[in-house]
Amino acid sequence: MKAKSTTPANLPTKENIEALVTKATGAKAKEDAVIDVFEQLMIFAHSSRASDVHLEPWKTNAQVRIRVDGILHDQFVLATEVHTRVIARLKILTNLRTDEHHAPQDGRFQFISPLGNVDVRVSIIPTALGEKAVLRLLSSQSHKLTLEQLGFAENDLARVQRAIRKPWGMVLATGPTGSGKTTSIYAILEILNQREVNIATIEDPVEFEIPGTNQSQVDNVAKLTFATGLRSLLRQDPDIIMVGEIRDQETAKIAVNAAMTGHKLLSTLHTNNAATTIPRMIDMGVEPFLIASTFICAIAQRLVRRVCSDCVTTITLTKEEAEKSFGKATITELFADAATIEIAKPGQCAKCAESGYHGRIGIYEIMENSPTIQQMIVSRASSEEIQKQAIKEGMTTVMQDGARKVLAKMTTIEELIRVMQE
Repeated sequence: MKAKSTTPANLPTKENIEALVTKATGAKAKEDAVIDVFEQLMIFAHSSRASDVHLEPWKTNAQVRIRVDGILHDQFVLATEVHTRVIARLKILTNLRTDEHHAPQDGRFQFISPLGNVDVRVSIIPTALGEKAVLRLLSSQSHKLTLEQLGFAENDLARVQRAIRKPWGMVLATGPTGSGKTTSIYAILEILNQREVNIATIEDPVEFEIPGTNQSQVDNVAKLTFATGLRSLLRQDPDIIMVGEIRDQETAKIAVNAAMTGHKLLSTLHTNNAATTIPRMIDMGVEPFLIASTFICAIAQRLVRRVCSDCVTTITLTKEEAEKSFGKATITELFADAATIEIAKPGQCAKCAESGYHGRIGIYEIMENSPTIQQMIVSRASSEEIQKQAIKEGMTTVMQDGARKVLAKMTTIEELIRVMQE
């Protein structure tokens, strides 16, 4: 899809799109009107820094919602007929079946925004009220971030750099869906991407192209899974392997064997913290002694919204005030021995669309392997015991890193609580 001539100076506004929606509504509306709605909607979403666009059918109409900095916002209401035609337009762009309305379909397309080229990953699924589509916007610039730009503190950065300098073994990024794991892995790959090494990946899907690497995509129809793809990659003379996600026993075992036979392996897992990575791998059927000998480090992370630099103000809180508002457990890391703290208070301005936040930053904990932790892995110690030992060896927890960023006025206590679900 190629957008019409729209310049950054006259990006579509909410009012512009609402006018186009009105024009596209009704039996006499031309097909071009729906194309205009869709194109301008995509440009609006991209210029609003949206990561996802949701097209949701309701009983009497349809809702368009966009996700900005991890939060979904209602944006537009579409007549049911416009929603149906927008979904049809989307299927044409992604080469999906336009006559299929009862089975999930996935596709992708590209569009040109005044702010850059955007890859869009599309998922369409039937619901009781019609077809719902979710579009993931993958900007070509969003993966070109350094570890420093992602928010790694100096001591955590040193731990990651130490880990990726090792010639073989596993580096795992962990956290819930949408916590930035893949972005961290891509940032590491950018560092490791040198002409003297062969980097091969198996992903679901390939989110960004990294020139100089060999990226493969999972294809269930062709029976190319993480496990079969990883097994094939090992015959491609790789130095560094990236597996999009370790999600089953077969993939876990092949990954560990790859790390054990002289390859550097990067991957992601869904766990709550770094220490839980070990029991999770054991639950997948990997022998503890193999994990102990191949595991290098685990990067656990979350994403918190940054306060908007244009409208932020500050407030001073006493320990008593903070405890009353946020609870004792949350503020323990913030105060330490201080009687008061100065923290950021989000404001409202045009830059942040009155939200008080603009962009996101990661909060991390980096658990490195050590002789003591190796012994604990072999003896099947619990994640709590491993976590205590890692903290004893200098690991900063996600909550501690979050508190550090609150005190640095990068984010707010409310945002830290929201993300950590305290």
